Formats: sequence, C-alpha cells, structure tokens
Amino acid sequence: MSDELEIVRRVASATEADLIQSLLQDAGVESVLQRTIGGPEWGVSGGQTVYVQRADLERARAVLAADEDAVSEEELARLSEEAGREQGPAEG
Repeated sequence: MSDELEIVRRVASATEADLIQSLLQDAGVESVLQRTIGGPEWGVSGGQTVYVQRADLERARAVLAADEDAVSEEELARLSEEAGREQGPAEG
C-alpha cells in the first residue's frame, strides 16, 4: 500500500472492522485497520478505523454502500456477541 491512505469508515468494534475489510478484499480493495480506542484488554470491542488507498476510496465507498443493507445492525450485534464468547473473558 502507498502512503496515501484515506479513512473509508470508522466502526465500533473489531468484528465490524473485519467484516468491512472482508467485503473490501472480496472487491479487490486493500485496506488497513487501526484500533482507535482501547487495547488488547478490550477484546473485540473498541473503535477501529478502516483505511484504503486514496485511489481506491470511491470504489471502497461504493462497495460498502452496496452492502449496507445486506448486513443488518442485528446481524452485526450477533457477530460481535459470538466473537466475544469465542475470545472468552478479558484478563485483567
């Protein structure tokens, strides 16, 4: 990836960021995830930012817009809960 990265989406969890990254990858768009809040002790929770190359920004937005209705908020919540159960309790 080049140094010219742009934010395509900010999300509330790693699960949502992974889903977005998967959608983009399926469309041939490379992306980078960066945790914006929390740390490893937060598990899958904590905000994340999804970046793409500037040249791919419009295509990435189009891919995400096309799939917005395909995954409901309820489905995202279910996926987050499942990921949290798989991760187990946070160690503190």
